[in-house]
Amino acid sequence: MSYSKEDILRIAKEENVRFIRLQFTDLLGTIKNVEIPVSQLEKALDNKMMFDGSSIEGYVRIEESDMYLFPDLDTWVIFPWVTEDRVARLICDIYMPDGTPFEGDPRYILKRALKEAEELGFTSMNVGPEPEFFLFKTDEKGNPTMELNDQGGYFDLSPTDLGENCRREIVLTLEEMGFSIEASHHEVAPGQHEIDFKYANAIKAADQIQTFKLVVKTIARQHGLHATFMPKPLYGVSGSGMHCNQSLFRDKTNAFVDESDPLGLSKEARHYMAGILKHARAFTAVTNPTVNSYKRLVPGYEAPCYVAWSSSNRSPMIRIPASRGLSTRIEARNPDPAANPYLALAVMLKAGLDGIKNELPLAKPIDRNIYVMSDEERVEEGIPSLPANLKEALDELIRNEVICEALGDHALTHFFELKEIEWDMFRTQVHQWERDQYMTLY
Repeated sequence: MSYSKEDILRIAKEENVRFIRLQFTDLLGTIKNVEIPVSQLEKALDNKMMFDGSSIEGYVRIEESDMYLFPDLDTWVIFPWVTEDRVARLICDIYMPDGTPFEGDPRYILKRALKEAEELGFTSMNVGPEPEFFLFKTDEKGNPTMELNDQGGYFDLSPTDLGENCRREIVLTLEEMGFSIEASHHEVAPGQHEIDFKYANAIKAADQIQTFKLVVKTIARQHGLHATFMPKPLYGVSGSGMHCNQSLFRDKTNAFVDESDPLGLSKEARHYMAGILKHARAFTAVTNPTVNSYKRLVPGYEAPCYVAWSSSNRSPMIRIPASRGLSTRIEARNPDPAANPYLALAVMLKAGLDGIKNELPLAKPIDRNIYVMSDEERVEEGIPSLPANLKEALDELIRNEVICEALGDHALTHFFELKEIEWDMFRTQVHQWERDQYMTLY
């Protein structure tokens, strides 16, 4: 829905809104906000609200800290779960004091990639995300435990799926906030859930992912539960992914459609896929950005670890869902919900556009189950693996000009530095597994 400044001021008064959260996202994908009283709303709508950027991860140094919040009026929403002293939200772009966009703002980075797509004749990138999450019980202090809320499995119903009521309330809350929910169900692992919402243009889709995470965590806490989007919280069961269905449009025409093609895919769709496959090992550092992400990307748990595509097989990284016509799309299955959605969509789009611009040839589809293929068979078929850990992914990232360019110098420098620190902390830490294995043996 589109709003004007006057609409927002009127609604705020009519709905007794007392506070507004001016929301943005840091480089690591964490939601940040500056909360203002309603008396400051008009100032915020005039783009005059300043904040200290030096306090935000991956933003700027203390000597250049003044930054401005420019609200996107179409992101106005009132939080349904606050009934007294009502609270609303506006998602903001970040600007410098000289009026230029901040180069390290993840939302701007995605807009910059979309601008390149527009220059190639594509008016929009449509994205349908599928984020998964786990529900754990909390203790008497409200801290998360390792006790799952249920022992359900894929598409189970209550009483096996004890998260059903929580999930239903999440769906109702999201719908009240303007989401169009397509499905919700229990996932493969105990305590694991998925809620699918309708595709949207890339900026709105990334905004929705961030809003979705906030709603899921908020409603779960009201049920005495802790929701986590950590990719692999438990050993021995499937991890949480965030499959990203994506397509490019020219106005109302899906550019990925060619009804004369055996699979109904246009040359643009095939080149786009070729670009995704070419740059996958590099952009994995962004779409799977934590040490824990690579505990999910292992064989045996339905997670894609191999750089290949298929129109039916779910073991490769890219799958072509059966729907055709306007719904023709590719499904990138490697991203996980720990990713900063703005950066993840930006690097995948940039990779796909590189394929289109250079008319990269698409490798043949892999319709066999890659999980049961030997190393020799995979080599023979030309199927590389995704990086095995964050360090390997970072090494691939820094060598890839296309993905580095997608991030830009500022974001690349800070993201790489933060992730190198994360890897080094993990590498030098002594873990419980090591103590269990070696304390008595040696």
